[in-house]
Amino acid sequence: MTPPTAGLLTVNGTVLWVEDSGGDGPPLLFSHGLLMSSRMFDAQVAALQGHYRCIRWDHRGQGRSADVSGRVITIEQVTEDALALIRALALPPAHFVGLSMGGFVGMRLAARHPALLRSLALLDTSADAEPAENVPRYRLMNAIVRWLGIRWVERRVMPIMFGRTFLSAPAKAADRAHWRAQLTGNRQSIYRAVNGVVERDGVAHELGNIQCPTLVLVGEEDVATVPAKSERIRDLIANAELVRIPGAGHSSSVEQPEAVTAALAKFLDRVDASSLPITT
Repeated sequence: MTPPTAGLLTVNGTVLWVEDSGGDGPPLLFSHGLLMSSRMFDAQVAALQGHYRCIRWDHRGQGRSADVSGRVITIEQVTEDALALIRALALPPAHFVGLSMGGFVGMRLAARHPALLRSLALLDTSADAEPAENVPRYRLMNAIVRWLGIRWVERRVMPIMFGRTFLSAPAKAADRAHWRAQLTGNRQSIYRAVNGVVERDGVAHELGNIQCPTLVLVGEEDVATVPAKSERIRDLIANAELVRIPGAGHSSSVEQPEAVTAALAKFLDRVDASSLPITT
């Protein structure tokens, strides 16, 4: 049985914060979204770690992982980090859950390294490059973040990151305060990761290479990667299924954690029931 661990791990020329719940269940990887950290999967890990070996990490330059130099952290670099992490941990084919930026990583891994993934769950993400109409606005906000800090754009960023239900419901007040603090706690150097997301290439042309069972999940109130983006992914991956989460925006795992966890658990149960046992 693998023991639980949490700490820094050097892979691919960088230092990542990695948490591993341990155990002897199938490995389940979680890859977070931009401006967030692996904490955005707290609810899912708490619910699923009894059945799966849950592994999550902060992307380079984000969360508790090491900062980096340069103007940009590319999505290709972040994908190579994930690939190196999987190999460093000597994992058998793993389930992979990626939200937004994490979904960019998951699609690239599944399309290019199919033997490494047992299943793929894509949450609130897109297979396309950033829409041209978004780029000037995002670049302006990112310049403010670089020189002044993210607090100066928090009021503009929150409605992108979260749906109207989360931002307005009285019952969500404590959660809003918590995630606003997480958002504004980002280092000013987060601008490098933002550049990577804004400048990413699309991978829609690669999705036909994805062979593993795939769940596409999207919040019905997502304005950053609107539900039509998830419908497009569903249509491009053979036998993919789509689940829409009412009352959730772009950060569905924290906005509607119970619904997201239930959808993931149902999908994973079905995949494991239909698969041969994993051998190491």
